[in-house]
Amino acid sequence: MPRSRFDELVALAEENDGLVTADQARSAGFTDSVLARLVQRKRIERMARGVYRIPYFPPGRFSQYREAVLWAKANRGPDSVAISHATALAVYGISDANPSLIHLTVPKSTRLRREKPKNVILHRDDLTSNDITVQEGLPLTTIGKTVTDLLASGGRIDLLRQAISDARREGYIGGTEAGQLRRRIGLHLKSLRTSSSKLEPTTA
Repeated sequence: MPRSRFDELVALAEENDGLVTADQARSAGFTDSVLARLVQRKRIERMARGVYRIPYFPPGRFSQYREAVLWAKANRGPDSVAISHATALAVYGISDANPSLIHLTVPKSTRLRREKPKNVILHRDDLTSNDITVQEGLPLTTIGKTVTDLLASGGRIDLLRQAISDARREGYIGGTEAGQLRRRIGLHLKSLRTSSSKLEPTTA
């Protein structure tokens, strides 16, 4: 049976839980008007600006995260994008973190002119290649970077300690890095106690 043009679009979406960006579709020869007609005919669904889904693909466990990454990268967006903070912990499957929103880190200079999905929290940081790893086909901040970011944003210390232990057990980090991260938490807590004591009123 000859392959249809729509089959080509399906093939593009297969590796992304049924998601495809407008850029990917254009590269395959689909014009914006063709994509609009496919949306009208309900052959595809517009999930966000520049991101489409093939409806009969069942959503995967990480579909919402893939959608967020594709949204940020759509329309010639930045390449350096990563799932971060508590959402990264959820993808790794470490700690009891279960964020209701998707934390996404993009470069500081990024100008995203399209509307941000309501379930996405944007963080801005210039991530290096050493700050990003790939799990489940998703770009994530590394364990070390994730812990550092959560410390800086006031993340729960008990969750971070659990995340380090779980990451060590699952083989994401070695004993040396686990020890370094625990010491980082200790220094952070010491700094908070010092700052708090300086703010306490002195008695005459």
